[in-house]
Amino acid sequence: MAGGTNPMTEDRDRGAELSEILHEVRLIEVQSSRLVTEMMAGGYSSVFRGSGIEFDEVREYVEGDDPRTVDWNVTARVGRPYVKKFVDERELRVLFLLDLSASMSGGFGLWSARQMAARVCACLALSAVENNDRVGLIAFSRKVDKYVPPRKGAGHVLRIVRDCLALPGASARTELAPALEFTARVALRRAVVFVMSDFLVSGWEEALALCARRHDVIAVRLLPAELAPPETGLVRLRDPESGRETVVDWRSARVRATYGERVARWRTRTEIGLRRAEVDLIDVPLPREPNKDAVARPILRFFRMRELRGAKR
Repeated sequence: MAGGTNPMTEDRDRGAELSEILHEVRLIEVQSSRLVTEMMAGGYSSVFRGSGIEFDEVREYVEGDDPRTVDWNVTARVGRPYVKKFVDERELRVLFLLDLSASMSGGFGLWSARQMAARVCACLALSAVENNDRVGLIAFSRKVDKYVPPRKGAGHVLRIVRDCLALPGASARTELAPALEFTARVALRRAVVFVMSDFLVSGWEEALALCARRHDVIAVRLLPAELAPPETGLVRLRDPESGRETVVDWRSARVRATYGERVARWRTRTEIGLRRAEVDLIDVPLPREPNKDAVARPILRFFRMRELRGAKR
């Protein structure tokens, strides 16, 4: 009998996986809705506000227009009077940039970085729609893999949370720059942009700084539990992006010290890049054990920081 896959078995496996994902989406919805209702209701609205009156376009002057709105640069260029048109823009657009690389799906924690990102996204997105804002998703690996334009409504948020959990990345590796450049192209008006990644990659600094000039960009750095390895014996580790395996002896003081130095250098390098781009940081540690505050604590800390400092304009 010829070998091969069984279509019925594959369909059954896909159905079980989809059922598991939908079950997790419902759990996240329940938990996140409770957090938004009980803890985050005022924090989001006090930190993120619409800009009020916002520039929309330039059009030709018609009788009755306020002379104070004349755009003298355009008028001089075309030889006819043109005026600036403004719109009342109190709604925000919130974009979540989600890293789909393989390193976001493994680890020693209770949840993977992808699962934690979905929970953080659910809390922030539900807070946004409670505030009548629009939310969207840009999922990426080495390129943009999916774009979900910003819309309103809790149902739309659940679709985004499902995508956070279920979307496959086109590549095991990641590059942040293409997603940030794509954001600059599709978000023509100022938006709040949450970049959700473990930031285990370089080369994003310039693109992030350019994106932050137009938008309010916040880096959500998912910190895997293995950044602080347990004092165990020999452990076989596999790099999820390269596939390379290695055996590490965590009992060795030298190995632990070297690893700690590398982690510290990576943290410092990332934070310097974010500061230079004038981007705020939300550090989200991944818990090893159940922790009811693991999702809410970093978000509330960020809200308090923004309230004390004043919302970034």
